[in-house]
This record gives sequence, structure tokens and C-alpha cells, in this order.
Amino acid sequence: MIKMNNERPVNDMTNKKTKFRMSDERRKILLVEDEIINQELMKESLSGIYDLIVTETGEEAMDVVNEQHQTLSVVILDLNLPGISGIEVLKRIKESPVLSQLPVIVMTSDDNAEVECLTLGAIDFIPKPYPATEVIRARIRRIIELSENRDILRFTERDHLTGLYNKEFFYRYVAQLDLYNSDAPADAIIFDINHFRMINERYGKDKGDKILKLVAQKALAIENEAGGIFCRSGPDTFMYYCPHLSDYESVLESLSVSVSDGERDENRIRMRMGVYSDVDKTLDIERRFDCAKMASDAVKGNLTHPIGFYDRSMRESEILAEQLIDDFRDAIREKQFAVFYQPKFNIRPDNPVLCSAEALVRWKHPKLGMISPGVFIPLFEENGLIEQLDHYVWSQAARQITVWKEKLNISLPVSVNVSRIDLYDPELESKLLKIAEEEHLNSGELMLEITESAYSEDQDQIVKKVTRLRELGFKIEMDDFGSGYSSLSMLSYMPIDALKLDMQFIRSAFKGRMDTRLLEAMIRIAEAFEVPTIAEGVETEEQVTALKRMGCDIIQGYYFSRPLPADEFEAFVREKTK
Repeated sequence: MIKMNNERPVNDMTNKKTKFRMSDERRKILLVEDEIINQELMKESLSGIYDLIVTETGEEAMDVVNEQHQTLSVVILDLNLPGISGIEVLKRIKESPVLSQLPVIVMTSDDNAEVECLTLGAIDFIPKPYPATEVIRARIRRIIELSENRDILRFTERDHLTGLYNKEFFYRYVAQLDLYNSDAPADAIIFDINHFRMINERYGKDKGDKILKLVAQKALAIENEAGGIFCRSGPDTFMYYCPHLSDYESVLESLSVSVSDGERDENRIRMRMGVYSDVDKTLDIERRFDCAKMASDAVKGNLTHPIGFYDRSMRESEILAEQLIDDFRDAIREKQFAVFYQPKFNIRPDNPVLCSAEALVRWKHPKLGMISPGVFIPLFEENGLIEQLDHYVWSQAARQITVWKEKLNISLPVSVNVSRIDLYDPELESKLLKIAEEEHLNSGELMLEITESAYSEDQDQIVKKVTRLRELGFKIEMDDFGSGYSSLSMLSYMPIDALKLDMQFIRSAFKGRMDTRLLEAMIRIAEAFEVPTIAEGVETEEQVTALKRMGCDIIQGYYFSRPLPADEFEAFVREKTK
């Protein structure tokens, strides 16, 4: 029999303003007791303070717990019940993932039962015969306070979607693991879901959330089996700190889930894994996972080898990157960046004619020597410094065009690179015009190279920007044509003045079996759009002859000259114009 004892006075909403405060809310208690006298004693102690639900059997108690566990503050449980025993009720509550956090106070006169009940998860005892009312109330009040504080802590330390620790508490618990396992080797591991944004867009956010929950469930299973601790550290990123592992492949496989309800391989999400194995515990915890993140980023997009391992070379690369970023502003101010020039030749006439040059930047670092642009260009593109570097190169190239006019009596256009981020600068046009005006150039003498990949992002805005630049007289070259997937479809509406064939594409066409059919097709397509083609990376006379036969217009590469400093380029021009 279930009885509700609720002596709370009715709140007259018309006469009294309700105060919505947690301290005013009466907690709900489930009393499981079949003896009427004991029921009445507990009612006398607790009524008026708590809302009391009374059941007399274990079955009735489980029904109430299952239906009302979210609003119950505590269960007061007698062990001697008809039907299923109090011990069995306690077992069922503590074995349930949903109910296990519900605090249970056991009532018993059997001292020997206390050890078993504590082992099963009881939080406290009320002995029989009952102690004074004040003692009972104090114990229950303290248990409720501890339980609610624990629930608040669990809420703040956990990611609400997955139930895994959030990053802040994760770091705290990792520190505790280190404290008690200081000599044990450990691994810091990062898991990233590849293209998770696309999963959300394709299947919807609900499906994305379901996938994250499934990954979290599998993460907890790995925790239980292998030890360690997981957390969700980002929208699609998980961190794992664990005893040193020997089989990383099986861990990654264990964490994998399917997009659909089935488990077919083609439906499984693709994850990558970054491992900092046997961590240096003198590093702070966040730094260890930064290392694991570097390893994960190193295999981004690699579907055949999705596990990356942090090593010393990554650390050295990171240290170098930090130094280059720190040294950048001094390098600009002190003009450590040197602009080299590589000539371009029109091969349509019988004798190739020098027609323009490309500006290429090099860094003459005072301590590190000459640094390859392959090292610092991607770094500066990533952190936004590329805009300042581009502006520096534009100014240097424009000045050099003027110098050559004065010294060599020639007007030689120079191509400069315009990075993707430059195209989003609302002042790009005015900056370029100002540079041209300061050096008394017409805008056509400063040609702008824009990579094919830049056109594929936010096409409408890029097309408007490039169209405006052409209206101002600047010539536009699409750089690295052939390296992407949208080239052909873009040609029909992209405002360009020349196509520059990707260097690797040229090399691939002329190596091995010399299969140049696709190269020929691309040149013919460019001709159909009345756009000249520029081939870079050309190194041999055989390549020049073949490209000329195919209809290519302009050649750039080591066949004619490597990139040269301004003074050596000037000597090169003098030699070619004798």
C-alpha cells in the first residue's frame, strides 16, 4: 500500500506572492516500512518538514523509485520486508545506471547487516529502536545536503550530452592519477571525428548528437576494461589519459561507431587518433595533450593511416614555428624577407621572349639562415600574418618594377601572390592601388596570382572581388590550376586573364610513361575560353618542345632560370636583351 503524507498548507496565489527559492522547497522522501508503529514514529519525526511517501513492500518501493526517482531526495529502507527483501531493493537501486545515485538510508537492528549494506551502496543507517527525533532529522538533512552537493558537482564536472568529464575537471583528475601512479608510464591520446560538421549537415544535429553519445558509451567501456579516464574536449574531440598501451589500433576500432543503425563499414564514421606515448610527466597536463593534438593533426585526411604518434621532430617543428612567429615583426621591419624573381617566357615565337616574372619570397633569418617558404608560408597563412607579408612583397615588387624601368629601360610586369585571406580584406583594392600609384605604375604591371582553391570558397564574394580588381586594370592569374576538383566548372564564370598549370601536374605528366593527354586537354579547354596558359616547373628542352606543340603560351621554370635575387635577375635581363 502506497501512502502519501503531505501536510503542506495550500498556497493562496491570489493573496500571497510565491517565493521561488530552493530553500523553501520541501524534499520528497520514500519510507519503506511495513510495521505500522514504525511508520507512525517516522511520520511524527518527519511530517511537516518533508513530503513523505510510504510503501510497505519491496515491490511497491521499486515502483515508486522507478517512477519518481528524479524528485526523490532519499530512500529510508527497512531490511525486513514482505516479498522482496530490503537487501534486494538496495541491490536493484545501486545496480541501475539510472537509479544508482539515489541515496539510501537503511533502518536495521542487526549490526551485522551494516557491512553488507555499506558494500552494496547504502549511505547511512538509522538504528532500531529509533534514536531521538533530532538525531533522525539531522542525519537525513545531512544526507540530502551531501547528495545535492554531489549532484551539483557531477553536473558541473560532466559534459551534459555525453556524460564524460569536461576538460577542466578532466585535467584535475589526471593530476590525481599522476599523483598516485607517479612511476607508471602513461599515454595522452586525442580522438577526432573526421568531417563531423558534414555529418551534422547531412544527417542532422540529432543524429550527430546520437553519434557522440555512442562514442561516449564506448569510451566508458574502454575505461572499464583498460583503465584511465576520458573526456569530451571539443565538439568532435575526445581526450583519453591511460596506462601505457601496446595496441592502439584496437582502441581506435573499439571507439568507432556507425552513422546508420547498421554496422556496415561504409557507414562507420572516420576517426583519427593522436598519441603522445609514454608521456613526460614533467610537462604540464595541457601541454601533453597539445602534443597528442599535433600528432592527430599530422594524419588529418589520411584514411589509410589514421593514427599519428608524437615525436621529437614535431616538438622541434613547433619550437621553430613559435620562434618564426615571434621573429616575424622584426623580420618585416629589418627587411629580412628577400624577394626573388623567376622569369616567364612567351614560347609562341620561334625564339622565346621574356614577358614577365613572378615574385617569390625568401627569408634570410639572421640566426637560422635561409628559410624555405614551404616552412613559413603555411605557418603565416594559419595565424593571419600572411596579409602583412603579402603587402610587404607587393610593395617590394612594385618598387623593383620601377627600378628596372629606370635602369634597364624596360617595363616588365611582375606577378605577386594574393592569399585567400587577402580576398576578404575590404581595403584590398585601395591597398593595391596605393602601391601602384606610389611607384607610378599602371595596375596592369602588377599581376595578381590567386590559387584555384581560393575560388572554391565563398564563390560569389570572391568573384565580385576579383571582378572589381580586373575593372581597376589588374591582371588575374589562376594559380595551381589542375590541383583541385572544381576547375572546369569554374572556368565558365571566373574572371581570370591566365591559367597557371600546377607544377606537380606538369611533373606527373612528363614522368614515367609520358602520359600528357590530360595536360593537352586542359590547354585546349583554356584555348576554348580564350585564356592563355602558363606552365611552371618546366626543366627540360623536351618539356618545352612538347608544351609548345600542345599550344601552351608561357613557360616558367629552371629550364630558363631558377628564382634570382633582384641584382642577379637584373644581370639576367641584361644578358637576354643584348
